[in-house]
Amino acid sequence: MIVIVGFMGAGKTTVGRMLAGRLGLPFVDSDLVIEDRARRSVREIFAEDGESAFRDLEHEVVVGLLDGPDAVLALGGGAADRQDTRELLKASHVVYLSVGFAESMLRVAGDTYRPMLARAGVEDLYARRLATYDQVATLTVATDGRRPEAICQEVISRLVAEKGRRP
Repeated sequence: MIVIVGFMGAGKTTVGRMLAGRLGLPFVDSDLVIEDRARRSVREIFAEDGESAFRDLEHEVVVGLLDGPDAVLALGGGAADRQDTRELLKASHVVYLSVGFAESMLRVAGDTYRPMLARAGVEDLYARRLATYDQVATLTVATDGRRPEAICQEVISRLVAEKGRRP
């Protein structure tokens, strides 16, 4: 299982789809699975049930996905905030797509789909999550100013190199 984490606008979905295609694996976006299961958008779940209820549902979905067949799995930006989710990620290759705050905001500007953008303190949230991403990552790739193809190729090259070093 290859899991992709990172802040909003890091390229998790774009790079994840590309990576899955090149590796011949299915691509799964945990937010889309959540929406399908809840029959509501992430934004609606946040608005109607609150963030805590969303995070509980998110964890449930991630547990099921990590237990499923191999795939490239893109997690929502806050999924790794939960300790129990972080524990589960230890059994996977976790690719952290690192994006600077300014670049992130440029990439998601005007996106009304993202409920976390509407909150005050987005920059503080970004700063808090960096340590979490670092903690769970088995591989970190910088994305600022880079094309998705180059990012994808770096991920593949580094995963291949890592696999070659394993006994």
